[in-house]
Amino acid sequence: MGIQTSLDAVRTAERLVHAMDLADDLAFEANRDPGARTIRILTAALADDDQIVAIAATHALAQVFDEQADIALSRLLSSDRAFLREHAAWAIGSRIPRLDAVGRLIGMVVGGGFGGMLAQRTLEQWAYPTPEHVAMGLEGALLGIREPGARARVVETLGLVRGGIATRPLLVIATDPAEHDTVRSAALSALGQRAGDREVAACVAEAARGEGPVAEAARLAAIDLQGSALGQRERDGGLTVAQLFLHADIDAGLTQAGSGDNGGIATLLVRLGDALAPAHVDRVITMSRGSIQGALDSVDEIAAPGAGGHLYGRIPLFSEPVNSAAAWPMRVAARRGIRRLLRAAGGVDLLHLRMADVGSLAAADVARELDVPVVFTVAPDPHAVIRSLDLAGQLTRWNFGDVDEQDHFWFRARLVQRLASNSAHTVLFPRPQLARDMRELVGIDITAHPERHTIVPEGIDLGVVDRGVAEAAAHAAGEEPSEPLGRLRELLEQLPAERRDLPLILSVGRFHRVKGMAAIVEAWAGSGLRSRANLLLIGGDLENPSVDEREQLALMDALVAPGERAAAGLLLPGHQPNDTVARWVAAARFGVPGLAAPRGVYVCGSVKEEFGIALLEAMASGLIVVAPDGGGPATYVERGVTGFLTQTWDTALLAEAMGQALAAAAGERGPDRAVAARRMVERDFTIEAMASSLAVVYAGVHADTVAEWAPVVAR
Repeated sequence: MGIQTSLDAVRTAERLVHAMDLADDLAFEANRDPGARTIRILTAALADDDQIVAIAATHALAQVFDEQADIALSRLLSSDRAFLREHAAWAIGSRIPRLDAVGRLIGMVVGGGFGGMLAQRTLEQWAYPTPEHVAMGLEGALLGIREPGARARVVETLGLVRGGIATRPLLVIATDPAEHDTVRSAALSALGQRAGDREVAACVAEAARGEGPVAEAARLAAIDLQGSALGQRERDGGLTVAQLFLHADIDAGLTQAGSGDNGGIATLLVRLGDALAPAHVDRVITMSRGSIQGALDSVDEIAAPGAGGHLYGRIPLFSEPVNSAAAWPMRVAARRGIRRLLRAAGGVDLLHLRMADVGSLAAADVARELDVPVVFTVAPDPHAVIRSLDLAGQLTRWNFGDVDEQDHFWFRARLVQRLASNSAHTVLFPRPQLARDMRELVGIDITAHPERHTIVPEGIDLGVVDRGVAEAAAHAAGEEPSEPLGRLRELLEQLPAERRDLPLILSVGRFHRVKGMAAIVEAWAGSGLRSRANLLLIGGDLENPSVDEREQLALMDALVAPGERAAAGLLLPGHQPNDTVARWVAAARFGVPGLAAPRGVYVCGSVKEEFGIALLEAMASGLIVVAPDGGGPATYVERGVTGFLTQTWDTALLAEAMGQALAAAAGERGPDRAVAARRMVERDFTIEAMASSLAVVYAGVHADTVAEWAPVVAR
């Protein structure tokens, strides 16, 4: 095609996702024709106001194996555009180490954030061929850094340098009482990866005898030093499956559902693990973030002889909980925590990953190291979000890089491609045009090797839904409310008397821009819907909101002042346990005597929704729903019958669909539609059906792995 033609294609692509796809072609052309003209054209493109073009040129330069290309990439580390510094730190990692870049990469590590993670990753790669240069740079940096967080990041990076050159300074830092606890903990965590050194073992053992955070970090390091000897398990033929969602506090009772990043995926993993083990597999290990003590306890539980069923493993991140977009700097801690749990299990047969996040990035490294096959649930995320924001005019060529600094779209899109291409099997959600979307948005042709891909719908626990429906119906018929419904009554009593004969518009989920909670409020408050229904949004940690939650709450507050919410009909009770949510959703259908009219509706305002667990639960409860016109919902919501599909990023269209849903619900005179919706869910979307389908996938992957190893064992 030629380098100029390929660059022009990126520049003129109609949609942003297509431009990102064409960036791969540009990199290919740069590698194929690595001449002076190619370098000149790409270097000029780095200054382009079209931020997509500048990013594409950065990664294309990394495919030109020439000194001038290396110089251009190294200069980008000092760019006045932060997004280009990040992409340069990422791209330069594929090149041979450059001593003039080490100092600036260390400076990015000191600064932290996503860029710091990318720089640390590159330094880790460079430390294999040139450990002395990287270690010396990091030790030199420590002489001038006193802030504990920055110093700990440099120490953590030093711990990634293999060999004795880094061991001595780590021992000094770990035993220095003048160092901050955070810094000493970072050094001890790094020493835990250096098994076989008696001085290291003695240092860790001594530190573990104390109390406080340093001692806790030392106790984890002592476990890590045991390595593969940590978990010894007799294999009896039953499969062990590990699954991961790093950004939630997952517990069997789902007490944190809807708070922070504890959304539908957390609910799904709990229900799915229970359905898989022991009916289909011997053990399921669900891994999520947790405290150091929680990690120590879970290692003991998982490593215990005879431990089976659904087990929970905790991964300490040595940080306060943050949202997934801000968690990338925790890559090293996540990787060590995942490795620790898999070793405690005495080995796992496969690892199921589902997200393009730091947890999956770290887990993929561990899976490769321990030779564990990966099953990856692949979806066009962030691709579908990029497309929606592009169509809405919120994401353009001229601000893509600036937005990418916060949302990391480019890195996550490439991570999806990498995880999908390296996995033993991929699982897909149903979509109306699945093959087309996967090809056009993600760049994967699922028709080329269909045996490597399986469509598995997500599922819900109908038992929880049915109990909620039964309790809500009984209360509506005059019985005393159950405890969850009693709390709903207390909430609804905040409404003024003149609003207590209105139905509820209900939504459940995380308070995050992608979930569109503020957009629902805007659609309701800015239209006649406010006079027709009250709005109940369940989710969010309102006492200690995350950055994303604060953003959504600020948008809501601009529409309805916090002190006027109840008077206006807006109720924000925060996150609730999953069983409580089931009762409240059902109550929207039947009404709450004296406080809410029956025939409410459910609204999903997500910019994108790959499947929609909460939507399915609402439909099974008998509510008419409003959902995004795309992704999973478009495969199971029957237009105008069980729900209304719309472009949720357009608040006018969202308000229109919400009004249509209210009118349709008000016009119903019998239970036929609700009964049909539940039957559909029971037929196609139960957690038991999902577990059965995945069990077949897992068995197939395990059989293939055994077959691959058979010739090796025979030798």
